[in-house]
Amino acid sequence: MRFAFLTSTPLSATEGSGTFVGIDTLAAGLRAAGHEVRIRPLTFRTGFHTLDRCLYNVGAALSPPSADIVVGFDLDGFLWARRRKARFVASLKGIIADELQHERGVVRGLLSLQARWERLNTERADLVAVTSEYCAGVAHARYGVPRRKLVVVPEAIDLDHWRRRFAAAPRRPADRPVVLSVARMYPRKRLGDLLHAADRLRRRIPGVQVRIIGDGPEYARLRGLRDARGLGDVVVLRGEVSQSELAAEYINADCFCLPSIQEGFGIVFLEAMAAGLAIVACRAAAVPEVVADRETGLLVPPQNPEELAIALETLLLSPGLRKDLAVRGQARVSEYAHDRVAERFLRAVNG
Repeated sequence: MRFAFLTSTPLSATEGSGTFVGIDTLAAGLRAAGHEVRIRPLTFRTGFHTLDRCLYNVGAALSPPSADIVVGFDLDGFLWARRRKARFVASLKGIIADELQHERGVVRGLLSLQARWERLNTERADLVAVTSEYCAGVAHARYGVPRRKLVVVPEAIDLDHWRRRFAAAPRRPADRPVVLSVARMYPRKRLGDLLHAADRLRRRIPGVQVRIIGDGPEYARLRGLRDARGLGDVVVLRGEVSQSELAAEYINADCFCLPSIQEGFGIVFLEAMAAGLAIVACRAAAVPEVVADRETGLLVPPQNPEELAIALETLLLSPGLRKDLAVRGQARVSEYAHDRVAERFLRAVNG
């Protein structure tokens, strides 16, 4: 079967974040199953992302892809879909109408425009694929997508790839407790809550360190908050790193924490489970569908740094609990192996 993927998301983990990882991993799973996948990338940049996405879609409409099934990710395909000749699947990696609630000012306004395009995508699609039951509910409520058009296909992880990375990664001396976080720094990730939790945690666990990997709009604010709190070596903001460096960060951590309040899925939770890390996260959005409370991690109320600190303290002072959660996480993550998810995707689009 021939698939064409339409995406204006930058094709790198640095710029495209979890959206790119999800698209790339699904493509790898489909190719491994013997299917042809062509990804039509964004080939130009104006410096204005919303304009880039619009121009990309104009180009896709003027030069339509040739395939048995065209998959438009998020809003991509909304212009082409008016005159389509192939089966069209709108795949929502994150629902823009949901994400924009956590933004402000001009960014919120531009995302509102993008959300309208995304809604058109869902209206014109034969099928709408979402990554979680949470997203299915939001797509139905915000975009009016009929339940009969919705299918849930979770995100995937290439376990062989990550296991090779973990095996090759150097190990640091285990001379202090380390909490790892990996995120594109948007307001909805609530990384400020993690810094406030770190402030509390350092008084309870001497030598603790929180290491945050990623960049984004909130980087400067978080750096200022770290400095204002005098967190110094307690909080390390590493910015973007290579995949090899990221693998080393995962295997040298004691646990993983991301206090996000809006996740359509959360691929980093799969990566953490694959690395054998117990997780602390918030009971919000799709997170409980990925991180099973008391099975693979500890879930706390959102926007509550004190509860976050207590959960992290519990894990860091309980190696037996960490190990139990990690073992269950490593078993659970196999459900999301890219070959299994590709099979689910194929059943959905051919159903």
